[in-house]
Amino acid sequence: MRATPNTPSTTRSSASSTIVVTKSILVGSAVVERWLETCRAAAEDVRLVLAELKGRAAREPVVGAGEGGDDTTAIDAAAEAAIVRRLEQTGEDFLLVSEELGERRFGAGGPRRVVVDPIDGSLNAKRGLPHFCLSIAVADGGTMADVELAYLYDFGSGEEWTARRGGGASVDGRPLGADLPKDEIETLAFEATLTSLVAEHAAGVVGLAYRLRIMGSLALALCNLADGRLDGVCSLKPARAVDIAAAQLLVRERGLAIELVETPPFDAAPLDLGARSRVVAAGTPELCRKLAAALSA
Repeated sequence: MRATPNTPSTTRSSASSTIVVTKSILVGSAVVERWLETCRAAAEDVRLVLAELKGRAAREPVVGAGEGGDDTTAIDAAAEAAIVRRLEQTGEDFLLVSEELGERRFGAGGPRRVVVDPIDGSLNAKRGLPHFCLSIAVADGGTMADVELAYLYDFGSGEEWTARRGGGASVDGRPLGADLPKDEIETLAFEATLTSLVAEHAAGVVGLAYRLRIMGSLALALCNLADGRLDGVCSLKPARAVDIAAAQLLVRERGLAIELVETPPFDAAPLDLGARSRVVAAGTPELCRKLAAALSA
């Protein structure tokens, strides 16, 4: 689907934020700002974890199995534990959905969901490659359409990506808007992939995409698409909500297209730990359809 770009209906006249009402959320409200501050504090907590666990010997030992089905490494577990401690301090009622521990109710639970990937791009983090992020989505319901706040922090570049439903998307406080993905795909990111999958699908995008990039973080690839740095994104393995719940809001707030290859519609995708479908995203629905067709050929 292609979202309609959201722009504030009033202008910013002071330090207070633009007010836009969308469903139950007041964009720029104290509630959203409190969650944003919690996200920022969580990013700092993870930064401290990274400073403590230096090098592969400290970061990559497997310490368990995550609820999402992947191995849990030392860096994954330590980052998630730091975030959980931060969330416990909020006193809010919500359901946490996280890559490693699965689902956990805070307070009385309720409709609000907080969807966390402590480290998206964990292989990069373990190997010392500077392209991985914290991803947090706050939602007032159980589907992608319910995500109201997105926060991602890139520990390599130091960039902070945020989006508010109905309030636009920003990087480091700068509203995205000057550059959009190109109408023809010059740079296409393959993510959530293996060498065998790249070999299987690369030929299918010849003539559709000029160059490929494999950077190792699906969430950051979607952020870079939202800022016009990439022209398309494909996950070659099924993605989970924790991988995309935050970044998809930036894509949609920019009026770009994002789809699930196997299980549309995107809006209805549940915010849980299931890995149901590959994801494609680009500037237009037509390009998404072409990417999906290439993956399915």
